[in-house]
Amino acid sequence: MNPVLAVRRAGVLLHPTSLPGSATQGTFGADARRFVDWLAAGGFSVWQTLPLGPPDVYGSPYCLRSAYAGDARFITAEDLERFAELPRGLQGVGGRAAMYASFTALASGEQRRAFARFVSRERRWLVPYGLFELASARFGGAPWWQWPPAFRDREAAALRARLAEGRAEFRALLFEQYLFALQWAALKRYANERGVLLFGDLPFYVDRDSVETWWEPELFCLDAHGEPLAVAGVPPDYFNAEGQLWGNPLYDWEALERSGFRWWRARLRAQLTRFDLVRLDHFRALESYWEVPAGATTAREGNWRRGRGDALLAALRTELGPMPLVAEDLGIITDEVRALRDRFELPGMVVLQFAFDGSDDNPHLPQHHKEDAVVYTGTHDNDTTIGWYAALAGPARDVVHRMLGVGPAPSVPEFLIDAAYGSRAALAIVPLQDLLALGSAARMNTPGTVVGNWRWRFAWDDVPPSLAATCAERAARSARHPQSSER
Repeated sequence: MNPVLAVRRAGVLLHPTSLPGSATQGTFGADARRFVDWLAAGGFSVWQTLPLGPPDVYGSPYCLRSAYAGDARFITAEDLERFAELPRGLQGVGGRAAMYASFTALASGEQRRAFARFVSRERRWLVPYGLFELASARFGGAPWWQWPPAFRDREAAALRARLAEGRAEFRALLFEQYLFALQWAALKRYANERGVLLFGDLPFYVDRDSVETWWEPELFCLDAHGEPLAVAGVPPDYFNAEGQLWGNPLYDWEALERSGFRWWRARLRAQLTRFDLVRLDHFRALESYWEVPAGATTAREGNWRRGRGDALLAALRTELGPMPLVAEDLGIITDEVRALRDRFELPGMVVLQFAFDGSDDNPHLPQHHKEDAVVYTGTHDNDTTIGWYAALAGPARDVVHRMLGVGPAPSVPEFLIDAAYGSRAALAIVPLQDLLALGSAARMNTPGTVVGNWRWRFAWDDVPPSLAATCAERAARSARHPQSSER
């Protein structure tokens, strides 16, 4: 069994963008540490986030400009005085370029060397990222396949010329990532010292307008001009009758395999330095993935293609040993997908909101849960439990009541949270919205839409003073409290 799941645990799903604070988009600062303290007081030992990279214009953390870079909006200026790696005086200095100029003026020799060591250690992804952002700025943020051919095709002379004219901005971009890394590492230490593990999320695909597709287009199904030959999506499912047309470029799996999956190995290795446990999003695409022809208007026009899951996971296991991964195995899951997951001993996911279709063999029903699994009331793609329950018709509610053995008017959302805690699954994750008993207005994302998502934030006044104690009691009753000696 995954070592993180070797004991029963409880955790909370909350993206840092949803934290309170003075910044417009979340924080890694004082409010994040306060949330860690609240988790520990509530008997939680896991904090699950969404991906932490720079999102697209709609704010989606699953459409990232880089598979490695962090979202600079999380950097908390008032916290910078806490770091020995940084000189005094950076606090309150606005703007990336100004902050780097302040660093160069004030930093000691050892502080400069620490930054240089970071750049040297991370240069494999950091330098392409800096060049990508420099070129993007030069062309007004246009996607890379619309850049002049010399820049689109990464011609050395063009990149050298752009670097020469924008060297200060280039260094400032690298320094911004240094600040992100320092603050995230400090938050991870703070959490781990208090018994809270960090659970990350790895998007399966990268965004079309990303440094990865620009820098190594040969690893993706793109033509010579950067246009996709086919794109990713999923067929019609629970969330969307038309399927979901994601539009991400597909991988060239033959090219990836010829390299020994170098790209995937490096990507996962980087994530495992940031997190104690990582969810592999859209795991089923490792067994077979949905290929939609370029130019299709809906995902209905796609077809299944065989993935390279066995070869990839074997390469990852050889490099990493026991893999602290969770397979996101939701959606259209076949026996072949389950077999792939089980061959590599990866825990899967069960979601209680999916359990009540009236079928006694529904795998999301608590009686079918396995120990080596993560159970959720709902995920970031679901409505809140209060919103979900309110939308159920009378007969559907009766099915829920019968399947869980609760009365006709259960306490919502507590009855579903209790079911998650009572599950055999080793890890129970509850979105903070459910713990705060919030309705649909607090929903994080509606799949198949791009507007109005990823915006929810809570305020500390939303958190009842007694909630941490209530959660800790629930964790103790279900043997999920870190101090529990029960299994």
